[in-house]
Amino acid sequence: LEAEARALAERFETAFWCEELGTYALALDGKKQPCKVRTSNAGQVLFSGMIREDRARLVAADLMRPHFFSGWGIRTVAQGEVRYNPMSYHDGSIWPHDNALIALGLARYGLKHSVAHVFKGLFDAATYMDLRRLPELFCGFRREKRRGPTLYPVACAPQAWASATPFTLLEAALGLEFDVVRGEIRLRNPHLPTFLHEVILRDLRLGESSVDLRVSRHGDDVALEVLRTRGQIQVSIVLAR
Repeated sequence: LEAEARALAERFETAFWCEELGTYALALDGKKQPCKVRTSNAGQVLFSGMIREDRARLVAADLMRPHFFSGWGIRTVAQGEVRYNPMSYHDGSIWPHDNALIALGLARYGLKHSVAHVFKGLFDAATYMDLRRLPELFCGFRREKRRGPTLYPVACAPQAWASATPFTLLEAALGLEFDVVRGEIRLRNPHLPTFLHEVILRDLRLGESSVDLRVSRHGDDVALEVLRTRGQIQVSIVLAR
């Protein structure tokens, strides 16, 4: 299976990488030629972990530039592309769950400052939403001072995958990993965004065991305190990839 996965990754790189865009194509057309459009789909490829380190960093850098990142989040289609429309359902709007998957991909490649950037944008956006609840999507207009994001009029709210976004962003920021075989919960290169000074995680479960944790921010570093354990469980911080 690992050999098949490596072969798939190699075929994907050959078919989808667009040197002129510095990112991956949206799709292949009927003649297997790449559709050369900058979209957030490339960020979901980061989440898969299947792409080369050097290209992952190029994709990540592109996603954080203004044509993608509006100040509230990453657009589905980059500003300047032919079909870009910040009010379109899929062609320039911002989807919280899409951003959450991208954040997990950024974390996979160790890009925690970019994770924090996405986290803060969506957190700020949520403060303008009814009940501070992230909707299915909102419009992709550029962030302006003293104005909130433009709502998408028929977005579902609540929506399950949008409601999972804050938890996923926290997972990405803390680098949470669960190793059932070793009975260990790891925080890989944990980093909290500037608006979040402390977070308490209760009842993190691993098999029959669980733990309560407090993570506190000190500049770019964090401190970890184990508040309570139940059963046999290990907790560790990993500061290398």
